[in-house]
Amino acid sequence: MSGTDKTRNQTLQPAPSVVLVNPQLGENIGTAARAMANFGLHDMRLVEPRDGWPNEKAVTASSGAHWIIDKATVHETLADAVKDSHYVYATTARPRGMIKEVITPEQAGEDMRIRMARGEKLAILFGRERWGLSNDEVSMADVIITAPVNPAFASINIAQAVLLVGYEWFKDQAQTLGQQTPELAALEGPGLQTPDTRPATKEELEGFIGHLERELDTAGFFKTDDKKPGMLRNIRNLFARAELTEQEVRSLRGIVSSLTRAHERRREAKG
Repeated sequence: MSGTDKTRNQTLQPAPSVVLVNPQLGENIGTAARAMANFGLHDMRLVEPRDGWPNEKAVTASSGAHWIIDKATVHETLADAVKDSHYVYATTARPRGMIKEVITPEQAGEDMRIRMARGEKLAILFGRERWGLSNDEVSMADVIITAPVNPAFASINIAQAVLLVGYEWFKDQAQTLGQQTPELAALEGPGLQTPDTRPATKEELEGFIGHLERELDTAGFFKTDDKKPGMLRNIRNLFARAELTEQEVRSLRGIVSSLTRAHERRREAKG
């Protein structure tokens, strides 16, 4: 999905820190920053980035999330990167053979919101592109996050991992869906969207059905009087299920009227 809001339109709320351990490519750092921006994460910490820092490729790949790149901090050790954190999450797809709780991204998101509400500082660890986090690095975390992925192909790249965890962190506190534009506000939530119209009233729907019934009568649609009530019920149920808007009802009445006029013109031409 395209589109970003500028930092001047944002209020950055407290959020977990994203710690990238020994990331190899600037492009991956940039795409991770973009994923962070999507879901209200803004504190990026880099532990020994392989190609040094700053990195122009990271800025380019961030697709506008430059404020995250600009404020990213670089640390020589993981211990230094998480020293101010009260609780640390390590993301990994591999079993580690150590006694440590494992939770899903969804469970992690709920736990993060609870802990942040208590004023705790949190950090989420993401490992190297090629082989992730070492066991020693995982041991520095309080809990492991492992996603329910295809066990035969479980590896996901850094940006995907940040996006997955970031979504679970942010989803229950998001007040809208999607992007706000100069023309329209962001969507308030899922469901039928009816811009510039409203749901049709029962009176409007019955007006249309009465209109349709009269024209069907004229056209000889109802072959016998005894079957007409059941056929009308089916027609009414069909349009009731459609949950028509006021605009749609007016359009349907226009369609029926146009068909009627066309039929009358053909009849007059033959006359």
